[in-house]
Amino acid sequence: MNTIAANIKRQPANQPQTLYKILIILGLCHLLNDSLQAVVPAMFPILQKSMSLSYTQLGIIAFALNMVSSIMQPIVGWYTDKKPMPFALPIGLTSTLIGIILLALVPSYTLVILSVMLIGIGSAIFHPEGSRVAYMAAGTKRGLAQSIYQVGGNTGQALAPLITALVLVPLGQIGGLWFAPVALTAVLMLAYIANWYTSQLSLNRKKKIHSSSETKPLTKKIWMALAILLFLIFARSWYISCMTNFYAFYLIDNYSFSIRESQIYIFAFLAAGALGTFFGGPLADRFGRRNVILASILGSAPLTILLPYAPAPLAFVMLLLTGFVLMASFSVMVVYAQELVPGKVGTMAGLTVGLAFGMGAMGSVALGSFADAAGMPLTIKLVGMLPLLGLLGLFLPSDLNWRIGQREV
Repeated sequence: MNTIAANIKRQPANQPQTLYKILIILGLCHLLNDSLQAVVPAMFPILQKSMSLSYTQLGIIAFALNMVSSIMQPIVGWYTDKKPMPFALPIGLTSTLIGIILLALVPSYTLVILSVMLIGIGSAIFHPEGSRVAYMAAGTKRGLAQSIYQVGGNTGQALAPLITALVLVPLGQIGGLWFAPVALTAVLMLAYIANWYTSQLSLNRKKKIHSSSETKPLTKKIWMALAILLFLIFARSWYISCMTNFYAFYLIDNYSFSIRESQIYIFAFLAAGALGTFFGGPLADRFGRRNVILASILGSAPLTILLPYAPAPLAFVMLLLTGFVLMASFSVMVVYAQELVPGKVGTMAGLTVGLAFGMGAMGSVALGSFADAAGMPLTIKLVGMLPLLGLLGLFLPSDLNWRIGQREV
């Protein structure tokens, strides 16, 4: 009994610390990375007018950006689980830097596609490695750490409407050059993170952190849990893709908004989503990953279904609530997958976050084509039903056991 008590007293001292300095710098880098990526959909109204593009063509641009990132993220994560590459972080942002410069200058639709693919490559490299750094710096607060990391990215995405209203509307396509210094700043900050990452690798190599978890095969229940989780990501990603890429056109057509006014609404949705992302992680640390995932997806369904029927002032409030509730599960799903399959931090981050981009990519093309054929109002109404698929979350196993290191589900 005394031995047990002594072990309990010693345990807190052996717990790894949460490194807030690294997490905050990483979150800021994520903000810069995703604000650069957000320039692409933010430029849609500009490109539509200057190049006379259809909704389908805009969807293909989003597809090129997100699909490259989606395909590469799990591959990068899988490879770096075996052979971590700290300096891939600044190298990836260099690809984004080149892409953002080209996007501001290219005169043709084909070259726009090439530009966004370079941005997608940078994103594919950054996200799984960034998630790994957040995991390494988390200590015992994995939900909070992932939230700090992910809230940076979602805040960067939320800046897209402001980018449109304040930079791209007055300056046009060439305004994208203003973001080249942003990309360079991110490269320099990630060089600092890469140095810290390298030092941690030498320590972790001595401890052989992943050796035991890699020998355990995945059970059928774990595979089923992953399949359900990915399907929920599919539902959330299609809805968010519709809102970020096309809801501005709905506002312009149905409420007679200007481009600038419509972007304020999109900003409200994304900014509330960033806030929800931050609070989702700590709530999951306290109440469980599965519970927060369920509350997030299903809790947003009444709002998304009623949103198309709301008058403009009420729609603004509903957008705030929808963004907060729906995005509360963003970082939680990443941590859920990483704890479900220990030792595969990069692979799970690439799979969950990468799939989100990929599903958004396919959604952009499909929803753009549907909107061309059936109209944007019907598209928005039907997409509002997607969060009802959150009912599948009832079949997710409770994380209360395996989130502390056990694998029984």
